[in-house]
Amino acid sequence: MEFYRAEPTPTSSWRLAVLMGVNSRTYKFALGSALLQASGEGRDEVALDELAAKYAMRIINREGKYPQAPAATKLGDGDYLAVVEHERDASVMEGQPTEKLLEATVRSIPSMVMQKFHNLRSTGQVHHTFYSMERTGRGRVVRLTDDLRRVASARNVLEDELQARWSIVEASFDAGIGRSLIQSGVGVSDDLRTVLTPTRRVALTSARSALAGFQYSRCFYCRDSLEVLDNHVHVDHVYPYSLMNTGAWRGPDLNGMWNFVLACAPCNLRKSARIPTVEEVRALIARNEAIANSPHPLRRTLELAMRAPGKPLATDPRGRLAFIQEVDAVVAEG
Repeated sequence: MEFYRAEPTPTSSWRLAVLMGVNSRTYKFALGSALLQASGEGRDEVALDELAAKYAMRIINREGKYPQAPAATKLGDGDYLAVVEHERDASVMEGQPTEKLLEATVRSIPSMVMQKFHNLRSTGQVHHTFYSMERTGRGRVVRLTDDLRRVASARNVLEDELQARWSIVEASFDAGIGRSLIQSGVGVSDDLRTVLTPTRRVALTSARSALAGFQYSRCFYCRDSLEVLDNHVHVDHVYPYSLMNTGAWRGPDLNGMWNFVLACAPCNLRKSARIPTVEEVRALIARNEAIANSPHPLRRTLELAMRAPGKPLATDPRGRLAFIQEVDAVVAEG
């Protein structure tokens, strides 16, 4: 995958797993968060029971109580999420999973999410391995790899990306919100700070966190790390929004996810309203291809935005490239 080839690091593999893996449930987010914590503590290994407790409480403590699986999924009494719901209140009261929940978690995660965490949609596995599991005289132990320790050095920014993706996937599972996301994708608030549902305008997550991983958490223009900049990160229009104020603009809506990137404050101010360079257009295409390789609803958002009237959705790279070329042509004429 080009996203990995452009920056072949353990962190890129992590982002492939978290941002672009299949999401039939949200288990990988709980596991990823628990792994980041354990490795960030300098651990080389963690008992399966301890990792399972961290994992379970991350699901238990999710705000909003959005579903962790598609709303249409029928849960039997023995389903792990049914156990979570049954044990939720007691676990919250105790500040740790109940014995029944911990037992169910220890039983389920080795054969479920831990087997699938490294998998990608129809393209095999990511290039790095973040853990392995062994049986020892002390019970089952999860070994944390050097690659995970390298990833955990950027724990804060990766945790933000993971939480943002988790929030969007939860919403796509919710019966009241998910249908609009699948049909219409997501939107961004007028101040470019927040990802919103398109119809109810419900805030889902930070726009910066939702976009960061798809550009390696680097400034789109200078490529410096955005990790240390915090509030000095701007959401910028690659094709300047001012083009739409000329009265003669006949191109697509420039106030869409396809045209938004993250930039450091100095680059954003220097760029102002200038037209993007050829190199920046190529970088935008590559970033959009990364989003296109993620599951719904960000991929759907991109496809819908890049559809010209009377033309099919831009569901393949050629269609998305043609879309950008058409925008360039409109800009050149204008």
